[in-house]
Amino acid sequence: MQFFKWLYPGLGIKRWILLCLLGLALIAGVALLAIKSVAETSALLASLAMAILIFGIFLIYTAVKNMVRIFVRALLPANGDGRLVDLVYQRRQSDSLSRGPRVVAVGGGTGLSALLSGIKKYTHNITAIVTVTDTGGSSGRLRDEMDMLPPGDIRNCLVALADAEPLIRELFQYRFEVGEGLKGHSFGNLFITALSKVTGDFEKAIAESSKVLAIRGRVIPSTLEKVTLVGEFVDGTILEGETRITDARKMLRNLRLKPDNCQACPEAIDAIENADLIILGPGSVYTSVLPNLLIRDIFEAILRSEAYKVYVLNVMTQPGETDGMSAWDHLRVILEHTDPRIIDACIVNNQEIPPMMIEKYAEKGATTIALDVDVIREKGYEVLEENVLRLDGQVRHDPERLAEVIFAHALKRARAVKI
Repeated sequence: MQFFKWLYPGLGIKRWILLCLLGLALIAGVALLAIKSVAETSALLASLAMAILIFGIFLIYTAVKNMVRIFVRALLPANGDGRLVDLVYQRRQSDSLSRGPRVVAVGGGTGLSALLSGIKKYTHNITAIVTVTDTGGSSGRLRDEMDMLPPGDIRNCLVALADAEPLIRELFQYRFEVGEGLKGHSFGNLFITALSKVTGDFEKAIAESSKVLAIRGRVIPSTLEKVTLVGEFVDGTILEGETRITDARKMLRNLRLKPDNCQACPEAIDAIENADLIILGPGSVYTSVLPNLLIRDIFEAILRSEAYKVYVLNVMTQPGETDGMSAWDHLRVILEHTDPRIIDACIVNNQEIPPMMIEKYAEKGATTIALDVDVIREKGYEVLEENVLRLDGQVRHDPERLAEVIFAHALKRARAVKI
C-alpha cells in the first residue's frame, strides 16, 4: 500500500506520525471519559482532563507543524531561495492558466515562437502545430544526415513555452561556433536528435524534451512524415526544398507538398477540433504558415472547427518572395491555396515605423506591407488594427502586446461566435 511508503527509513516523518496519533489518543480518551461519566466530575478530575486535552492538542500541533515543514522543504527549490507563499501563489496561477481558453497556434520560424512566449502568460492550454519542411542550417543537415524531421522550429517553440530555469533555456538555444561536424548546430537540435534515436520515436523525443523544459502547453509537428516543399514560380520554373525556394528570390505562383497525401499528426487534429481560438502566423506566408495548411487533414479540421480563426499578418515583405505584396495579397495567397472560410479575422500593425528603420530594411530589399484593409473588409473579414510592434533595432512583433490584443479582442469574438 502507498501509505506504508511514509514509514520508509530516512523520511524523518514516522516520529511525527506517532506523536500525532498519541495526541489524538489523548483527546479521544478525554472525550470517552466525558461521555461515560454519569456522576458529577470532581474539580481535580476536570482539571486533569483539561490538562490532558490541552497536551493532546499541543502534540498534534507539533506533529503537524513538523510534517508540513518536511513537505515544504521537499517542494521548495533546492537553493532555498523560494518561499512557501511564492510557491503556493505560482501553483495557483499555474492552475488558473491551465483552465484557460484552448488556443492552437499554427506556423513555424521565429514568428510562431515569439507568439507563444506571449500567449503562455494568458493560458497554458496551448498547442503549437509546427511546420517540418525546413531544409536549411542545422535542421537541414540533421534531416539529411540522420533521416529525421527537422527539429529547429520545434526547438524554438519548446523554449518559448518553457518554464525551466533560464540556464536550461539558454543551453537549448546554444549554437556551436567551432568544431568539425558541430559548428552551426544548436545543442537543442542535437538533444532532440539524440532522444529520437534513443526512444526510436521523434514524437516521443519532443515529449521528453517538453518535460526537461517544463513547457506550458504542447508542441506538435504538423506531420510525422518526411515532406518536401515544392514551389512553382511565376516564370514557370519549379524547385523542391524550402531553402532552394527561398534562395531563388523569385515570385511564387503556387506551393505544394511532396508527397501531397501526407497524414497529419493525430494530436494536431484533436487540438484543432477542441480549440476555442486558432491563430495562423505571424511568419513567412509561404514557408511557415502554408506548409501546415497544405496537409489536407489539418486544412479540413480547421474548416470543421467552431473556433475563431485569426491570421496575424507580417509587417515587412520578404525579399524576392513577397515583394510588393499588400496585406490583402498575403491573405489572398492563403485563401487561394485553401478555402475562404479558413480565416475569420486579421490582425495588422498600425504602429508607425521610424524612417531610418525603413531605410535599413530597404537596403535588404524589404518594405513595409501596404495595409489595404478596406479590401480585406470588403471581402467579409474582420480587421483588428493595433500597435503590436517592438522596435529594438529590428521590426518585429512584440509578443506581450500581440498576446494582449489577441486576448482582449479576438478571444471575446471567439466566445461570441461559439455562443
